[in-house]
Amino acid sequence: MGIENMKMPQLGESVTEGTISKWLVSPGDTVNKYDPIAEVQTDKVNAEVPSSFTGTIKDLIADEGDTLEVGEIICSIEVEGEGSAPAEETPKEESKKEADETQSAPKTNAPSKDSGNKARYSPAVLKLSQEHDIDLNQVEGTGNGGRITRKDLKKVIESGNIPKAGEAQAPKAEAPAPQQAPVKEQAVQQPAKQSAPAANVPVVPGDIEIPVSGIRKAIASNMVRSKHEAPHAWTMMEVDVTNLVDYRNSLKTEFKQREGFNLTFFAFFVKAVAQALKEYPQINSMWAGDKIVQKKDINLSIAVATDDALYVPVIKNADEKTIKGIAREITELAGKVRSGKLTSQDMQGGTFTVNNTGSFGSVQSMGIINYPQAAILQVESIVKRPVVMNNGMIAVRDMVNLCMSLDHRVLDGLVCGRFLQRVKEILENTSKENTSVY
Repeated sequence: MGIENMKMPQLGESVTEGTISKWLVSPGDTVNKYDPIAEVQTDKVNAEVPSSFTGTIKDLIADEGDTLEVGEIICSIEVEGEGSAPAEETPKEESKKEADETQSAPKTNAPSKDSGNKARYSPAVLKLSQEHDIDLNQVEGTGNGGRITRKDLKKVIESGNIPKAGEAQAPKAEAPAPQQAPVKEQAVQQPAKQSAPAANVPVVPGDIEIPVSGIRKAIASNMVRSKHEAPHAWTMMEVDVTNLVDYRNSLKTEFKQREGFNLTFFAFFVKAVAQALKEYPQINSMWAGDKIVQKKDINLSIAVATDDALYVPVIKNADEKTIKGIAREITELAGKVRSGKLTSQDMQGGTFTVNNTGSFGSVQSMGIINYPQAAILQVESIVKRPVVMNNGMIAVRDMVNLCMSLDHRVLDGLVCGRFLQRVKEILENTSKENTSVY
């Protein structure tokens, strides 16, 4: 017999943590490999986590509602044969040993290569640090890449030696107690502060306090990360889509009867963006620290909202699909989101995001980039406006604003302007004579 540890899996590209929303097993339950053992929420997906082993659940390390980083242990399973650890040694004891080994390791004042990772904290870590007034700059993490975990903060709290902002840690003659989390010396370059303390909001009779769900915390964390790390720039272009509107309206009833799903305006916009990305591949890129990665595949993330969350499922290889094929995928992915059947596979691989903000009447907005992508395009509401034509006459036309947010580390205004001009050209030339939806 042996003990195997189940770790928090990575349920999507750029996902760094997940929240245990519900345990599907209890200690003592027998599970087979691939049986679902927990439901996990991230900022991108709500998914069931399958067991990696066949055996008996020994210990649930994480509680429901806990947010853990990818790679942290969530439970232990007793399996037949030789395991990765002796049966009598629990994961908690292993964690303690690892912490002790970390404490005995030599420290240096030089920032490590992973110092960027240390500056990013999970919502659970931020909450604990704010509740106990802990200066995270003085805590050394034992997580992946030196990141600070909840267990590190709990050890600091239990030790009673809580580092405060502005206080240097006095050297000690004796070695620290085994349960005490290591406290790092002040680095030459302090990491940037990631989050301000929670506001002290007075609650009066009649106010409603709404607990923040795991997925809302994850969304908040990812949005803060995107705004903090990516220098956002913004640009907008207006497009005359009168011919497109006439063409789509002439097809929509017959299309719905024949295909069984709607031919939306959004499908035309997604197809135009995919075509323009193929011609301007610089836009289809990501920032990777010391390099820019220009992605080969054009996989378009589309934002789909529910009452309390926002998901970004992906249309894979959108440039190879027809307008009909894109319309089908939009319908299927939106249906999965609203029925709770979206999988982590549906969320992975996105290279550029298109957001249909016009669906609720918006005419101008600035989107937050879907990290680590380099840009996001907001397709606003199509509205009828008087427009001065080339012959000087005024006519009522169907107009739409395309609003683009870009990561200025990766992209400059020139290439983004040309990209938007190309999207505009494709849309303004969409008509019965020039365009097929099949």
